[in-house]
Amino acid sequence: MTENTQKSLRRTRRGGDARRAERTSFTNEFSRFITRNIPNFEVLNAEALEIIEHNAETVLEQIGVKFVDNPEAMKIWKEAGADVNGETVKIPRGLARSLCKTAPSKIIQHARNPDRTVEIGGNNLVLAPVYGPPFVRDIEGGRRYATMADFEKFVKLGYMSKWLHHSGGTLCEPTDVAVNKRHLDMLYAHMSLSDKPFMGSVTEPSRAQDAVDMCKILFGADFVNKNTVMTSLININSPLVFDSIMMGALEIYAKNNQACIVSPFIVGGAMSPVTVAGTLTQVLAEALAGIAFSQLIRPGAPIIFGAFVTSIDMNSGAPTFGTPEASKILFGAGQLARRLNLPFRSGGALCGSKLPDAQAAYESMSTLQAGLLGGVNFMLHSCGWLEGGLVSSFEKFVMDADQLGMLHSLASGVDLSINGQALDAINEVGPGGHYLGCTHTQSNFKDAFWKSNLLDYKPFETWSEEGAHDTTSLASKRVRYLMEHYQKPPLDKATDECLRNFVEEKKASQPDKAF
Repeated sequence: MTENTQKSLRRTRRGGDARRAERTSFTNEFSRFITRNIPNFEVLNAEALEIIEHNAETVLEQIGVKFVDNPEAMKIWKEAGADVNGETVKIPRGLARSLCKTAPSKIIQHARNPDRTVEIGGNNLVLAPVYGPPFVRDIEGGRRYATMADFEKFVKLGYMSKWLHHSGGTLCEPTDVAVNKRHLDMLYAHMSLSDKPFMGSVTEPSRAQDAVDMCKILFGADFVNKNTVMTSLININSPLVFDSIMMGALEIYAKNNQACIVSPFIVGGAMSPVTVAGTLTQVLAEALAGIAFSQLIRPGAPIIFGAFVTSIDMNSGAPTFGTPEASKILFGAGQLARRLNLPFRSGGALCGSKLPDAQAAYESMSTLQAGLLGGVNFMLHSCGWLEGGLVSSFEKFVMDADQLGMLHSLASGVDLSINGQALDAINEVGPGGHYLGCTHTQSNFKDAFWKSNLLDYKPFETWSEEGAHDTTSLASKRVRYLMEHYQKPPLDKATDECLRNFVEEKKASQPDKAF
């Protein structure tokens, strides 16, 4: 072997070592929220939309909605021109739609790190994680009640996940902290362990006020008074009931210019008609009433038109996910929201599976794809959801979060720049050649294709020698890797101390409660 050949081999090995080091080194990357460069899929024609809109107005006018245990809401509706009888509000045709016109078409939610600020509405899609489960699951501990330590771990995973734009809200319910106090710890975790935008508490109006007060510490009172720094989930008790707890939280947030998702919560066949058109009618009626009420509280209050709809297994009564009917409702609800010129929330990695298995993957991807194509602007439950929303899964969290990268790639559309057309590559290679070594490939190979940070593409022999790991075990390994590399984002010490003092004083001021 000549000296020159030896030198060449050493350079090649050094280059290979450098490339391997680059692939295996960790950088906490994050991606900007998605701006779609593809058209929305629309399942309803103009006539169908008009029929559903007419029917929704008929529901509001003739059947009405209930505002339970909320005399102040009755007074507000009566002054606005509605027919109020006990707890039932019948809204004249056109009134709710007219009130909704003051709601903004786009919401800027500020993060404490300005680079993480998101825009909700238009062609944008903001991805947020799972919300609400009382249980968690992982390979080591199985299915169990969630704790505050679990919650903090999910916040850290969300912060470390490149494709997630939002820290979310109740990533799981930490049952080791009293119900009337856990919101304080959860909010502090979002504020201190991540610098992505987050959601506020809605389990009681005073807890919503705590969220506003803590944000004033984090961002400054003047900034919060002028800007939106929280998005919160206001579920409607379908069919057609608005409870005082959720509406009380909505009132707090609307008065303080903080965004709310007004979202019917529907299992089709149990809480709405079994038909797509019937369910869409009810979704629109409920959303119109809730959004209109927010504008009566404060014209211009930031609001997101929500639609959480699943179907039902008519044999067992259990909710089902990833079904074609649910996708049709999602597509149609997106069209209705856009006709109101409002941001739209739906979708997520929804599934009924008990484990992060093939069923979970099929059902989750069905809804993720529908959310992307259906024009969703804020996607809650985009990663981590398991067992119909009863469980937050650590392994599924990173599995789903990895797949969210594909939504970014699909949403970008087709590159038709000179580089995208690649005529120079076709000319260089010519008939019978190959593209691996051509100039165009060398210039583009790093980001030409979406790359998974989780899935295994090795040959069978290599995969077998390395332990024959399935996707769940790879996800468990990924969870450990992310947690080992987690670094807390910097937070001003004085601000952090004020937040901790607020939490400690609030918790000390009241006895523990179980509701």
